This record gives sequence, structure tokens and C-alpha cells, in this order.
Amino acid sequence: MKVQDRFLKYVSFTTTSDENSESCPSTKQQFELGKYLAEELERIGLSQVKIDEHCYVYGLLPATAGRENDTPIGFISHMDTSPDFSGVNPKPQIIEDYDGEDVLLKGSGAILKVKDFPTLKWLKGRTLITTDGTTLLGADDKAGIAEIVTAMEELAEADRHAESRGYENLSGHSDIWVCFTPDEEIGRGADLVDLDYFKAKYAYTVDGGYEGDIAYENFNAASAKFTIHGKGVHPGEAKGIMKNASLMAAEIAMALPANETPATTEGREGFYHLTDIHGDVTEATLDYIVRDHDQTRFEERQNFLREIAKKFNEKFGGEPFAESEKERSGGTVVELELKHSYSNMLQVIEESPEVLDRARTAIEAAGITPVSEPVRGGTDGAKLSFMGLPCPNLGTGGYGYHGPFEHVTVEGMETVVQIIKGIAKSRG
Repeated sequence: MKVQDRFLKYVSFTTTSDENSESCPSTKQQFELGKYLAEELERIGLSQVKIDEHCYVYGLLPATAGRENDTPIGFISHMDTSPDFSGVNPKPQIIEDYDGEDVLLKGSGAILKVKDFPTLKWLKGRTLITTDGTTLLGADDKAGIAEIVTAMEELAEADRHAESRGYENLSGHSDIWVCFTPDEEIGRGADLVDLDYFKAKYAYTVDGGYEGDIAYENFNAASAKFTIHGKGVHPGEAKGIMKNASLMAAEIAMALPANETPATTEGREGFYHLTDIHGDVTEATLDYIVRDHDQTRFEERQNFLREIAKKFNEKFGGEPFAESEKERSGGTVVELELKHSYSNMLQVIEESPEVLDRARTAIEAAGITPVSEPVRGGTDGAKLSFMGLPCPNLGTGGYGYHGPFEHVTVEGMETVVQIIKGIAKSRG
């Protein structure tokens, strides 16, 4: 099956994850795609295929004759789509010989603009796949899954032909493991990967943008939650008594640097991102994500939030500052809860340079230039790297993720298939 057809089949499955669910997978509908993928891996000839109780799908393309002792490697992508925008019943628009200009998304009337996505200019002449504007497309990360499965199918077919000819003129490959995870979009995709079953020495997540990208730097990340406890009383007799939690929350929010948000930073610059604000007079909450590539600066950012909490707790007449709800005393007005999310994988990848060398060689062999840009986010690979599986991230050829402007090209996906095959065949 061609990668385009496989991709269009996968995006027909609704697999939105749910950050408010505590189960794994967070939504049962992810099992529908998971079961389909497990069956497909068996059909194309992989062994040790299984889908576990948490919707993790595994498979193995066994090493070819003579390469059984070579380094086993793996490829990983996620099945879920972001809860940031609807992923129900996407209607892809397929535009052959794309002209490089703005695209009308016919379902919503929105415009996919070159001004907003300058990379569209590079895609002129290709077959462009967009949404109709009413949903996201699902290229994040069903493009990655389609590329991995197509590469495995082509490798398996080549293995069968070579075996019938006594392995004549076959470069072959080591053991190649694949894994498809649930719930990556809500930060849990790597949590339950069974590394005792997935026996790779290192792996690659296939979950990025430009098809020549090999990413191995990501943010250090934490979540921060301010909880502000107010005091309610009838407004007619509130003087000297009322403490309005929502007003105090607004004051705290304005105390953070306005020039250190996602909208004002780029590259390796970190930020504080206010994701949610809720409240009334008696209680309010501010939810942030905190990001920085530099470990020292990352720690400074967390300390800055502690100082903010301490300062405003004193200003609003609270007891000594408490950094978690469990430690809260009865008189505390401002609490801060900090939770570590993930770390920069760079320190792990630097100890395994061969994982980057194989990828760069394969990307160059596909006729494009390797690029390594710092990821302004995190990947399953970051967590997996610290779990003992060095795991940089490869591009998929998709752009505009998490919303109605998501798009990918057939040619980009076909190039990634060749890159995956090149990595699989190389020695390292």
C-alpha cells in the first residue's frame, strides 16, 4: 500500500486523547486504531506483534541473515491526536501540483496562508493534503505511523525476495522494532512503553516537521499551579474583610515578565505560558507551563515562581509560603505547586553519537540536507532517552499541527519512508 493511501486510512480513525482522563489510554477510541495497526503489522509480515492492555502496539522485523548480531534499533510514533482542536471525521483536501499560494479550506472558509506558513512556498509542485478547516488533519502523528509501516512493508517484501534468491545483493538490516503509543499529546506517551519487550538499543520517534529534521534538543519542562485562597462576604459589607481571589490571581499573572511568553520567544529562549485561569471571589487558579533549554535557567525560572508566590502570599496577608497543597497551612493565601515534566535529551544523545550519524547519513542519501533545530516542546523521545533508550526525533513532512491549518505532502512522506529504510539498512 502506498504511504498516501495508508495515511488517509489512519486519519479516518478518531483518536483524540483526553488530558482530564486518568486511564490509559485516555480515550477508548484509540484502541480502534491500535487494533487495526496490530492486524496490519501481522499482514505485512512482522513478528512478535502485540497490543497490550494500555493500547501500546509492538512489532518486530527480524534481522536478515548475517546481521542478527547487529545493533537492534526502533521507530516510534503516536496514535492520538491533540485535544486542542476537533479530530472527529476529518475531511482531507488533496491538492495535486500545488501552486504555492494560499489555500481555501472549503469546510470552514478559512484560508491557509503562505504569510502564516512560509514553508508552503517550498511545497510548490507537490501533492498537498490539508483539512477542510473544520477539524485537524491528524498528520501529527499518523503521518509518522504511515511512514513507519510503509517502510516496514517495503523492507519485509525485499527480505522475502532476497530470501528466495539466497540473499543475493541484499544489504540487509538488524532487528527493527516498531512501537505505536497512545496519549503522547497529553504528555503520557512514553510512560508505559515496555522496554523489556521493545529490545532496541536506540530508537527514533517519527513525529516532527521538515522531512530532513533530526532533533535531539528539547525543552526542560515543568508545570506550575498557583492556587489563591480568598475570603468572600456580601459586597455591601466587604470593606476590610473581602479578599477577592480572582483579583489577586490577576495581579500575580501580571507580575510575570510579559516578554517571556511563547508569543515573544523563539529558538532556545524559554518562557512562562499561562494555559488556564479560573476563579471567583473565594478561590482562583493559574496554570502555567515553564520551559527552557538551559538547565540552569530552567531552575532559575522555577525559583522565580517561588519568589513570586512568597511575595504575594506576604502581600495578601497569608501565613508562611507553602509550595504544595499538602503543606498548606490554614492561613496560607497563595500556594504554588511545581511538577517536573521532562528534561532536555541532549545530555543523553551526546553519549550515543551513532544514533545521529545513522540518521544524517540516511537523510543525505535521500537527497536532502539534514537539519537539527532545537525543539520548542517535548517528545516521547525525551522521556525514553532518560528511561535508557536514546531516542532523537525525525521529521514527518507535516506542518501546522494542532489545528485546522495542519498540512502534509505526499512527497514529504515518501521521502521519510526512504529515510527510515536507509537508517534500517545502515550499520551502527
